[in-house]
Amino acid sequence: MRITRLFSEFFNSEKSSGAVLIACTIISLILANSFNAQDYIHFWEYSFSGHSIEHWVNDGLMSIFFLLIGLELVREIYVGELSDFKSALSPILAAGGGMLVPAGLYFVMNMGLPSIGGAGIPMATDIAFALGVLSLLGKRVPTSLKIFLTALAVIDDLGAILTIAIFYTKSIDFGNLAISLSIFAVLLTFNKLKVRSLIPYIIGGVAMWYFMLHSGVHATISGVLLAFTIPFGNGDERSASYRLQHFLHWPVAFIILPIFALANTAIPFPSTWAAGLLEPNAIGIFLGLVIGKPLGVVLVTFLFVKMGLTKLPEALRWRHILGAGILAGIGFTMSIFITLLAFDTHEFIISSKIAILFSSLIAAVVGLLFLRFSSPNFVVQEEDNL
Repeated sequence: MRITRLFSEFFNSEKSSGAVLIACTIISLILANSFNAQDYIHFWEYSFSGHSIEHWVNDGLMSIFFLLIGLELVREIYVGELSDFKSALSPILAAGGGMLVPAGLYFVMNMGLPSIGGAGIPMATDIAFALGVLSLLGKRVPTSLKIFLTALAVIDDLGAILTIAIFYTKSIDFGNLAISLSIFAVLLTFNKLKVRSLIPYIIGGVAMWYFMLHSGVHATISGVLLAFTIPFGNGDERSASYRLQHFLHWPVAFIILPIFALANTAIPFPSTWAAGLLEPNAIGIFLGLVIGKPLGVVLVTFLFVKMGLTKLPEALRWRHILGAGILAGIGFTMSIFITLLAFDTHEFIISSKIAILFSSLIAAVVGLLFLRFSSPNFVVQEEDNL
């Protein structure tokens, strides 16, 4: 199987980032529950230019993360797993099932309750953590599983982005939104005119982000929109899209996501945190991530394979699909991100974050052990440059 250099870089940066994220999460949790917890928590609440540091991280730095996700999605569409319709159908359908079933389980658990707005929380998959756990298996799993999980997670994140735009936009300033979309249209025109320099796209992207931030639509959406304006060409190392994605891999993996983890896992565990895990909100998150994700991924994939509309990717067996579904239950970054948009109540935010941490940990451990012991004798037959 031919693995593009850019995919190899993406996979390796994401899997390494997973280890860094785990370390940052542990450090942040320790500091948030130590003797100087108040100083640590207040640091992230410190106001700068009218917004807290945490807000700048979530609305500013994370826009760059979504730009990278958008660039990876564009790459997948043009030359990756999504470039061929029949090949693309498997991860697309799997991601769809992995979003709808968890959201449905959460909805059932929280129907008629104030927490119903959190239905989008268990829909998400954390690419860095999921690929980081998968990388621990090395050559015990086929390369096609790494590609399948990457495509599934990227599509999953696209679904989360659409969910944010549609369901978590509370009010819209149509003037600022119109300006932001007008800039987007101008950048698309630059693309059509074959403007290859990244400078006008970056300047336009910053302006688009600014007006999107003041429009009421979450500013991170501008990162994804910008990715679709960057010229892809034939995807080689000279293309603007390749150069920008290549440049962003390491800063996103080792600066932006770790800072996000530090800022958003500064969680002081209240004395009643264990009881909070029995609340409908926490149960819905747990059921969605740990049960709903693998159930949705496997069930939808199975149905469409049996209907003859798609087929399993090369070298994959049903145990691999189930394993990918379990690992897709590692929600972490995106689930926490949606939590911050879904709830204004401090108690809901804290209990949701704790439920996400425990659910993601369970999904990671179960997924790793399942794939480890269900594929003990797998030998890679294809060239694996990962």
